[in-house]
Amino acid sequence: MTSFNPRVTSMQPSATLAMSAKAKELKRAGHPVISLSAGEPDFQTPAPAAEAGVQAIREGFTKYTQNQGMPRLREAICRKLRRNNGLDYAPGQILCSNGAKQSVALAVSVLASEGDEVLIPAPYWVSYPQMARAAGATPVEMQTFVDTNYRITAAMLEAAITERTRVLMHCSPSNPTGSVYTREELNAVAAVLRRHPQVQVVSDEIYEHVIYDAEHYAFASLPGMQEQTVTVNGFSKCYAMTGWRLGYMAGPQDVVKQAAKLQGHFTSAPSSISQCAGIAALEMDMEYVQSMVVAFRERRDYVLEQFSKIDGVVCPKPEGAFYVFPQVSTYYGRKPPSGRTINDSQDLCFYLLEEHFVALVPGQAFGGPDGIRLSYAASMENLIEGMERIRRALDLLA
Repeated sequence: MTSFNPRVTSMQPSATLAMSAKAKELKRAGHPVISLSAGEPDFQTPAPAAEAGVQAIREGFTKYTQNQGMPRLREAICRKLRRNNGLDYAPGQILCSNGAKQSVALAVSVLASEGDEVLIPAPYWVSYPQMARAAGATPVEMQTFVDTNYRITAAMLEAAITERTRVLMHCSPSNPTGSVYTREELNAVAAVLRRHPQVQVVSDEIYEHVIYDAEHYAFASLPGMQEQTVTVNGFSKCYAMTGWRLGYMAGPQDVVKQAAKLQGHFTSAPSSISQCAGIAALEMDMEYVQSMVVAFRERRDYVLEQFSKIDGVVCPKPEGAFYVFPQVSTYYGRKPPSGRTINDSQDLCFYLLEEHFVALVPGQAFGGPDGIRLSYAASMENLIEGMERIRRALDLLA
């Protein structure tokens, strides 16, 4: 009988990918599925980035690059970090990877090991705990709630840190809640971390430019935090480049060196073509990105308005990213006419998908069992129909 690595068997499959796959399966079978589950902008890659990729192919720039990424791309990232975030890094402190997801996984893998603890504010992106488990570490959830708009406090962090704590996961703007930390909140968290220099922060800032009613602050820009932080960012969300698979980390030289060594054995550098597109994206005018954000804001406001009309749903106002995370536990224990019992967020999401053909993601996958995640990175037409289906479906629960 085949035996498997217990670190792998302890991991759970990605719920977002599972729901997306189920939705596609139903759609292939002819059902009119509206997918509001995937965090993927429905916009096209900006023309300057796309054309740079095409030009790279035309010019035969299709060979391996340096493992850490092309010097030109790493230099462009350094300029971006200096311009947008007030951070000074050398190209040697940058590692380009096959998406921000890989960058996060590499950072956790080199910073945490057997017996260590990784602090993860919940609700969290589904992959954070699994990445900790893959490294042999223990994920420790820090539960947040609606009344703080899903943000941890300095007191919560102080209480959670133990002698085994090695990493704090930080995501602002947040997936799945859209919450954004204020400067005051971040400074309070940083003050705690300065008393615990053994704790490194992995700051996932992939939604940096998708922000509405708040301001983004790079965690590494806080006093004393640059040497205690690995900043992760990429091109998928803000530049609508999900399929290009390009992300990066910036951090202390020794951390990046270890991460680059691991990447060298797993995948090597990202696509040369994608890297050329990434340079163009960083150097282009931000007008296209800003127009996407305007559209996302309009969609967010529409979704919030519709949820406010549904009895029993509490939906905090997200300040960034393109998700809402409404609390729907008032519907647990109820039944639709089909007779199935809605025991939890997973039951509710499968009911919505299988009987009303709208795909969301259950909150329990994010460590927020009372909620569900809806992605409004979809057309307004689909959002209007999708929200109507959700309203009708919930009305049928008795």
